[in-house]
Amino acid sequence: MNTLKHLLLLLSCTATLSMSACNSADKAASGGSTSGVQVNTEPRDGVLVQPVKPGAARTDQYVPLLKGKRIALLSNQTGMVGDKHVLDVMLEKGLNVTVIFSPEHGFRGKADAGEHVSSSIDEKTGIPIASLYDGKSRYPGKETMDKFDVIVTDLQDVGLRFYTYYVTMINLMEAAAEHGKDFVVFDRPNPNGMTVDGPILDMNLKSGVGRLPIPTVYGMTMGELALMANGEGWLKNGTKVKNLQVIPCENYTHQTRYQLPIAPSPNLPNMLSIYLYPSLCYFEGTTVSLGRGTDFPFQCYGHPQMTGYSFEFTPVSRFGAKTPPQQDKLCHGVDLRGLDPEMVIAQGINLEYVIDAYNNLKKAGAQFYLKSNFFDKLMGTTRVRQMIEEGKTAAQIKATWREGIEIFKKQRRPYLLYPE
Repeated sequence: MNTLKHLLLLLSCTATLSMSACNSADKAASGGSTSGVQVNTEPRDGVLVQPVKPGAARTDQYVPLLKGKRIALLSNQTGMVGDKHVLDVMLEKGLNVTVIFSPEHGFRGKADAGEHVSSSIDEKTGIPIASLYDGKSRYPGKETMDKFDVIVTDLQDVGLRFYTYYVTMINLMEAAAEHGKDFVVFDRPNPNGMTVDGPILDMNLKSGVGRLPIPTVYGMTMGELALMANGEGWLKNGTKVKNLQVIPCENYTHQTRYQLPIAPSPNLPNMLSIYLYPSLCYFEGTTVSLGRGTDFPFQCYGHPQMTGYSFEFTPVSRFGAKTPPQQDKLCHGVDLRGLDPEMVIAQGINLEYVIDAYNNLKKAGAQFYLKSNFFDKLMGTTRVRQMIEEGKTAAQIKATWREGIEIFKKQRRPYLLYPE
């Protein structure tokens, strides 16, 4: 099965199915397994493509490294090795996990976007969970830091500057640097790792949805980004983790079309939503719905006052979207579910959707931007908002960040662990 057919098969799964259910369809079609690694058993250019093996599956690499140490594990529902959670694998190998850290959505991935997550106990293992998303502090206190020697991170990121998992990792790296702790990243593929696009973050707009001076789509894995943040002196006060190690993936390149076995968060249910995420997330800073509260989040956009569209949807309260924008209101807009995933990848950030909605609502005399500057924080610059209001095209806006992208690509090169 070629890559395009494989992607289109994923899209044929209904948006209400989980990632693992879609992968079951993949298994039936390809003859592969659904063990939590990329499956592609057909030859490419006459060579059999080996499955991608995430760092968490490479126990031979990290068990000797971690044996005898007290471990804090940062992970969530995406930290799977086959049908087992990485925590269970580590415990089975005799590793001493004393603390669990949970990011946005919680350790088991049951919290809503942005919802505060309380500290608790993991029911299966009895290990205490110290939430890093409880609304109090993004940094663990000294009492917690004294309970371990090394922090291990195993999270499935999606490679976007405004996706919060890498921010949580950076916070813990800063804590590790301050308290003299070791730091290990179990690396996982970046499903958007083939793309580098968007403006470099203006650090005056630094926030929880933008932490490092990187483009919107930075084309690096969590392990590579950790190495870059440490090497470039981007941690707080220029501190560095003295002992930072990455357990790399096997058989991965930045051009690999990696199929996520588990949804990384409730509103990214399939690969098309992940590929459209770089273009649609800016709607979070506007009054426009991008499908939260429907079966197809991040695969459409619309608003009650938009006109001239035949597609309609009504956001409702549900898991992952308890109070979605335009809740219970009939929205008119654009359905993107029929797009070719490879075309979406090739386009990178496509601002035509935002510009279309802006022009439509402006004509209707309706509010587009939220009163806060959240749109600018997501974009990482105030210039894009200004250019949209001036009537610039998507291509004209995109041209303004081209030079910054080339500079960033050269800057990141020493930290890349995988072929581009």
